[in-house]
Amino acid sequence: MILDEAAMHALGRRIGAVLAVGDVVLLSGTLGAGKSTLARGMLAGAEFVGEVASPSFPIMLTYESPEARLPVAHCDFYRLESPHEAEELGLDEYLTYGAVIAEWPDKGPAWLSASALSIHIEIACATTRALTATACPAWKERWTRITP
Repeated sequence: MILDEAAMHALGRRIGAVLAVGDVVLLSGTLGAGKSTLARGMLAGAEFVGEVASPSFPIMLTYESPEARLPVAHCDFYRLESPHEAEELGLDEYLTYGAVIAEWPDKGPAWLSASALSIHIEIACATTRALTATACPAWKERWTRITP
């Protein structure tokens, strides 16, 4: 699907509205492709109303209730030198009560992809992006409901 920035944010809101405990959303693509834009939309859809910063430098930022409908960890694995570094974040424990949005998943732990909605974003032109999604069984029905 081809989307502009507003449509990317709107899609993110629809994804965030159906996020549940244990969900993982993986966002891949080049620098500037729009991964953080989509993640901001997801957090808005999860009813978070505050400022959403990029987790590039802290690696992980968390958005907890009551500011969000459910706890969400937003991770950026870009600066990791090894997937083992991500294990120190405690994502497996986080998934027992919240959801995870992870940018640059290829640099993170492989087990995250087992039950994830994976979205790859390509720059189509200056104002649009091409998105390709792969939905695990837990996401298939929800994905068909939220995509046009």
